Amino acid sequence: MVSTMIPYTVNIKLAARTLTGTLHLQNKTAVDWGWQGLIAQGCHSNILIIDPKTAQTIQVLERHKASVVKVKWSRENYHHGLSSPYSLRLASADAAGKIIVWDVVSGMAHCEIQEHTKPIQDMDWLWAQDASRDLLLAVHPPNYIVLWNGDTGTKLWKKSYAENILSFSFDPFEPSNLALLTSEGIVFITDFSHSKPPGSGGKKVYIASPHSSPAHSKPAVTQPTGAKKALNKVKVLITNEKPTAEAVTLNDCLQLSYLPSKRNHMLLLYPREILILDLELSQTVGVVAIERSGVPFIQVIPCAQRDALYCLHENGCVTLRVCRSTTPSPNETVNDPEQNLQELVYDLRSQCDAIRVTKTVRPYRVVICPVNENSAALVVSDGRVMLWELKAHASKPSSSLSSGWPPLYSPVNFCGTPLHQNQKCIPDLSLNTMIGHCLISGVDSPRPLAGQQEVHLKFMLTGLLSGLPLPPFSLRMCPPLTTKNINHYQPLLAVGTSNGSVLVYNLTSGLLHKELSVHSCEVRGIEWVSLTSFLSFATSVPNNLGLVRNELQHVDLRTGRCFAFRGERGNDEPAIEMIKVSHLKQYLVVVFRDKPLELWDVRTGTLLREMAKNFPTVTALEWSPSHNLKSLKKKHLAAREAMARQTTLADAEQSSVESSVISLLQDAESKSEMSQGISAREHFVFTDTDGQVYHITVEGNTVKDGARIPPDGSMGSIACIAWKGDTLVLGDVDGNLNFWDLKARLSRAVPTHRGWVKKIRFAPGKGNQKLLVMYTDGAEVWDTKEVQMVSSIRVGRNVNYRILDIDWCTSDKVVLASDDGCVRVLEMAMKSASYRMDEQDLTDSVWCPYLLLPRAALTLKAFLILQPWSNTFTMDITHVDYEEKNEIKGLIQEQLNSLSNDIKSVLQDPNLNLLQRCLLVSRFQLERVRLQEVKRSSYEHTKKCADQLLLLGQTDRAVQLLLETSADNSSYYCDSLKACLVTTITSSGPSQSTIKLVATNMIANGKLAEGVQLLCLIDKAADACRYLQTYGEWNRAAWLAKLDSMRYFDRAALFIEACLKYGVMETNDDINKFIGAAFVDYAKMLRSIGLKQGAVLWASRAGEAGKELLDELSQTEGMGLESSPSEEEVDNSLGNIE
Repeated sequence: MVSTMIPYTVNIKLAARTLTGTLHLQNKTAVDWGWQGLIAQGCHSNILIIDPKTAQTIQVLERHKASVVKVKWSRENYHHGLSSPYSLRLASADAAGKIIVWDVVSGMAHCEIQEHTKPIQDMDWLWAQDASRDLLLAVHPPNYIVLWNGDTGTKLWKKSYAENILSFSFDPFEPSNLALLTSEGIVFITDFSHSKPPGSGGKKVYIASPHSSPAHSKPAVTQPTGAKKALNKVKVLITNEKPTAEAVTLNDCLQLSYLPSKRNHMLLLYPREILILDLELSQTVGVVAIERSGVPFIQVIPCAQRDALYCLHENGCVTLRVCRSTTPSPNETVNDPEQNLQELVYDLRSQCDAIRVTKTVRPYRVVICPVNENSAALVVSDGRVMLWELKAHASKPSSSLSSGWPPLYSPVNFCGTPLHQNQKCIPDLSLNTMIGHCLISGVDSPRPLAGQQEVHLKFMLTGLLSGLPLPPFSLRMCPPLTTKNINHYQPLLAVGTSNGSVLVYNLTSGLLHKELSVHSCEVRGIEWVSLTSFLSFATSVPNNLGLVRNELQHVDLRTGRCFAFRGERGNDEPAIEMIKVSHLKQYLVVVFRDKPLELWDVRTGTLLREMAKNFPTVTALEWSPSHNLKSLKKKHLAAREAMARQTTLADAEQSSVESSVISLLQDAESKSEMSQGISAREHFVFTDTDGQVYHITVEGNTVKDGARIPPDGSMGSIACIAWKGDTLVLGDVDGNLNFWDLKARLSRAVPTHRGWVKKIRFAPGKGNQKLLVMYTDGAEVWDTKEVQMVSSIRVGRNVNYRILDIDWCTSDKVVLASDDGCVRVLEMAMKSASYRMDEQDLTDSVWCPYLLLPRAALTLKAFLILQPWSNTFTMDITHVDYEEKNEIKGLIQEQLNSLSNDIKSVLQDPNLNLLQRCLLVSRFQLERVRLQEVKRSSYEHTKKCADQLLLLGQTDRAVQLLLETSADNSSYYCDSLKACLVTTITSSGPSQSTIKLVATNMIANGKLAEGVQLLCLIDKAADACRYLQTYGEWNRAAWLAKLDSMRYFDRAALFIEACLKYGVMETNDDINKFIGAAFVDYAKMLRSIGLKQGAVLWASRAGEAGKELLDELSQTEGMGLESSPSEEEVDNSLGNIE
């Protein structure tokens, strides 16, 4: 019997969690959608982690004492390996100036940072992460920027500025560029570095309105019309002089941001317009203006994949605007040279539905998926998160010309390369697979390319998370788990709300089970009468006579049926104070404020007794857990057995029939004793205003008055009673607890010094004598056997919220409702509600490889990239030779199973090539150099190409370019000598030592570029990379080290393979050695994570360099493992990667 119960008790184990509600105003900007695919959102002092694909809250982080004002996911643009694994890392900042860096999977704080006590204005991780991925920049009011190490909490440097800093934006193309939005203008920093603070105060610029600029004072010869007229109205200039007060237009600037789709472009957001600035021209080149009757902007998010803007408006509408460049036509006469500029026009291409905005319901922020840029999440002040997805629909050609702007077309590429004729693709995978690059009006032909379709964009609501309404709340957990109900038990929590509805949550998943509109006013209390039905009561606002409308409703969860339990009663009477259902769910006591109590039969819905007017005023009441149901059952069973024995049966048959009759009777008794009219005797006790304890017995229709116990002199007015087994506990308004041992006839009063005891409840479970006590300023758990406190929380000491209601949800977990709009399920110690994400029981599986162990996450990546395995495409990890525990394989398979069918279909498409499979966003660096070569137009350009070729080891081509230098050029002699050096260089010891010495001397004397070239000529690229890092040249260092010196074996091997497939890498003996070494290193990495089949494939691909590793792998197979594929099979397998 015990063995069959174990699985159920494991499944019913509840995780600590927090159910959240409405947001604080300071949470307005606290939301971020990370590259990891999850959304982080601040809710009061908590942080919610939301999976947008399944619309589930999968983690709540709780440690801040003040409201969370900023959250930022760490960037993921660094190389991942066993030493630098995938991680779910989040930084959050609160209104008290504290920054916490979280390990989100475990729910633990990794480090805490505190500099000042004012709210953090802005915060972001540095995006150049190959050197260090732990650096976090924060704005500490009023005018400090501080760079922190987010791993250790160490302050690296601090810099102050003259004006108050509101926010900042990093240049996505150059990590040393940073723009600060201040109270008076913009500060441009061009020497941002992690190693030291910016050297100067930056370049301060101001935004001047047109009439303060002399450039706009001259009269226009021709009056511009249309888009140009709108542009000129708000055209601004960036000036170094502070303009007059009337001319400053930056005062109401809401946001500043670099454009990730265009170099040296920035946007400024105002309530009624968006300005696009060209920083090289120091002038506005585009504007998005709202009509006078239009809805103002709140926020704008620029996209990287296409030149497009997601805009949030004050009515909660999210719009997408796509850029269309316009240039003057050749026939148009332009008198003002400033007008001869390319103007950027952002056409409205799609918009979602607005929300109903009220005083308490307002849109706060929108975030978009940084990976796909086609999904948006709107955060609303009432706690809702609306998940919108952009969809592309094919339309008939030329249907949009009537709207005034050219049509959008689908792209010809998928994941970086042209689509094959029969290749599968996902049109809605991301923004750049939905729409192609925009055409330039007046320059490009409006006709689409072959295979392009005209598309229209539409927003679709794909998910909605709704929170709890405004507090206060009333809590009641359903009856506890028992051996009788274990097969169909659900841990349901009923939450009564201020608007009259009752929300029922399943605490296994934390999801809303049912929302029931039961009452017309605030719910005051709930009592369950079975696992699927409950009673709830609400009272209206009192009238002039102090009378109210009482609503007592019976609700059936299975059907949603709701009826007034007291019938027509309830109008114009004293308010209901409490309702109490008996232990066996037979009887109900309704206690009123200034009226005698009522006693009801729950099963029939009939009033058993309305007490006399002289009945004492009840201050506290509780039903006894003792009853006579068992003895009644025995009597009924004995009577029926006697009747069964009287039947005239043959002696031979009597014994067998008797046993079967008895078993049938027992079964009938257990299932339907209530329906057969068995009314067990139950008791309740209550206290009056003097503290006297009364005892009442109820049996069927009979109500008997029992013993009366005089008041205890040490106790004040009794506020609540709890009874379990032989223990009775009373709590008073002065904070005293009185523990009665009914068996030993002893009582013990304990002063808690916590003030009014609001509520006390015993924990469920046989023999569990833990008691939960609620005070005005917090709660405590007591052990009534030992009469000592187990745990405590107090407002202002270890929590910053006030507790509104309490209950037990299991024998060792409590549930608390608080005034910050949250309901928390906590361990008995009442500490944080955070939990391990990988231990959660989620309703829908979540695609999140970050939950896997580092080895398993790297295996999953290699498994998806290196398809097909053994000439077959598979989404089953068991089909691959993978040496790992079955438990880890199962977790990997769960992740694979959570992929959508569309993704699986594309991943198993034979036409999907390696480049597409890796989702490369740029080609290999060699191809880029060749493109630069084709377009070189000057000596400076040619010199740059030659320098890059030398760094990459392409010496023959570099020599050709060096010899192209003309004789009259001042660098002719140096370039000729360099060409001679490159062609005659040898790898002998003496020559290497000499060249290395010269190189280090040149670097020490400021000739960094020349010294690095010399080091690359003698195969010392790793040393060159370190010198570049030392001198702050992180971009060039990372560029040089991409392949091998930084041990990025997987990245190197896959990049090389893609380049070989597309013929963009020249091969010779030296290059082949390098390629072989890279492939062997990748094979060793695959072997280290257990993917032996992949290791064999890449070792075979390495030629001579991989033979030794192949021999080692074959030896392990000879020891009992499966045989590895032959080299021909491997080559065939690899050939199918395309």
